[in-house]
Amino acid sequence: MILTQCAVCATELGLSLGKKCGRCSTRYCGAECQVQHWKEGGHDNLCKLIKKAGGAEQYNANKKYAEAVAVAVEKCADDTKGQTCYICTQALHWKTKEGLVRGCACRGTAGVAHVSCLMEQAKILVAEGEENHSDDSQWHRWYRCSLCEQKYHGDVNCALGWACWKTYLGRPETDWTRSAAMTQLGNGLDDVRLYEDSLSVKEAELAMHRRLGASEEEMLVLLNNLACTYVQVGRCEESLSMYREVFSGRGQLDGEEDRETLLAASNYTNALAKLSGGPRLGGLALSRQLHRAREAKALSRKLIPVARRVLGQSDEITLRMRSTYARAIYEDSTTSLDDLREAVNTLKDTARIAQRVFGGTHPLTDEFEQYFTSAAVALFARERGDEVTFS
Repeated sequence: MILTQCAVCATELGLSLGKKCGRCSTRYCGAECQVQHWKEGGHDNLCKLIKKAGGAEQYNANKKYAEAVAVAVEKCADDTKGQTCYICTQALHWKTKEGLVRGCACRGTAGVAHVSCLMEQAKILVAEGEENHSDDSQWHRWYRCSLCEQKYHGDVNCALGWACWKTYLGRPETDWTRSAAMTQLGNGLDDVRLYEDSLSVKEAELAMHRRLGASEEEMLVLLNNLACTYVQVGRCEESLSMYREVFSGRGQLDGEEDRETLLAASNYTNALAKLSGGPRLGGLALSRQLHRAREAKALSRKLIPVARRVLGQSDEITLRMRSTYARAIYEDSTTSLDDLREAVNTLKDTARIAQRVFGGTHPLTDEFEQYFTSAAVALFARERGDEVTFS
């Protein structure tokens, strides 16, 4: 996580509260914790080292980056064995001596690289855009492979999140690259399920933008990102409310057929499906479950043809919409047998397309295959007359 807490007592400080060490900018809630850290916490020995690295935030980001790269290299070791970086053509990085990674949809010998090389490539392209036109069109190189054009995922995306943050954290709060780097870091932490750390980053970013008077476009992006993490930490009702707000805002701002609106719709229907699934409750809770399930199915049925026409059959958003629609069907115990068969066929098709587009090791492919298996089990049980419940 970024440094939003007191280094001694972990009091939440956001991005602007508290007191800083005059030499290295380590953050504290007050003078008492600062003195304690110097006398008992070893800060007297680290202060000069932290300052030399660029200050507390930079020192922390550098350390977290190195740790994340080591994890990514280890996780990718079998996949990259005997290969070389497509950027520098070496097996070991000439300077850092790090190994290779691959966290995209490339297969065979394609897409293998050092995180350091991917970082430098992204830095150069973004800098060129800024120098020429103040253009942010190359920012996607921080999270999307230049070969297969698919997003990085898992530990590689997390390592690139820390790489991005350590690159731009020294810029002013008003500089778009600093905020974009916070977004990249939060998404990378989500990818490796460090949701509490991600939540700290995203809430700090949202507070910063509110303080600076961000545009409606920027606020919708931040709310959407925060809602994703709220789901993972169990704050589902808050998440659903945020997704609804983002979907409504996107529709008014961009129109129904814009990619961002369709993405917001996909997130909203997915949240509805999650809250309507599971064991059936009683009373008003059951009524809310059924209402959400019907809303998820109706909205998905309406927008899937739009997504297919605008984005294409193989786009990630289209696939997610179809998956959500099918899940809303098979997790509903009142659905007809014919509709359940439709759900199974839909999930089988989305898994097949994901396998072709993203590869067998991609998390999205695995997710769709698991949903297909669950739906197939539900269909088999229904055809036998057994009762099926979902947890």
